[in-house]
Amino acid sequence: MIVFDDEYFMKMALREAEAALDEGEVPVGAVMVSGQKVIAKSRNQTELLKDSTAHAEMLAITSAANQIGSKYLKECTLYVTLEPCVMCIGASYWAQLGRIVYGASDDKRGYKQAGEYLKHPKTEVSGGVLASESEELIHRFFESVRRKKGY
Repeated sequence: MIVFDDEYFMKMALREAEAALDEGEVPVGAVMVSGQKVIAKSRNQTELLKDSTAHAEMLAITSAANQIGSKYLKECTLYVTLEPCVMCIGASYWAQLGRIVYGASDDKRGYKQAGEYLKHPKTEVSGGVLASESEELIHRFFESVRRKKGY
């Protein structure tokens, strides 16, 4: 029997992050869920689209809003492999996301560095789900970047 819990959906997000890594993107993946149903999947595409706003979360929010026909995602949960940045938590605020579950913390660019006030007051946030798997992908990416630059 398949259990549809946070780890189940985070594993889907990790598969998106792995695809991003294979495409030369920072390996961040996201899955949007409503009522235990996946309504959007995405991964970072900033290099592909030449768009600094094409983060996995932003693409998932847009896709989910189109899928359900509403700009508000109050009943949705966003699973993302890395703590959202300030831009992405701002977008989640305006979408009024019900819940965000992330894997690894981002001590350099995560929204918590700027403050919890950036998230919508009704949005629940949980972190650390499959964090080591998410961190491993990020480390692999930046190690390959350093090797290419000769560091």
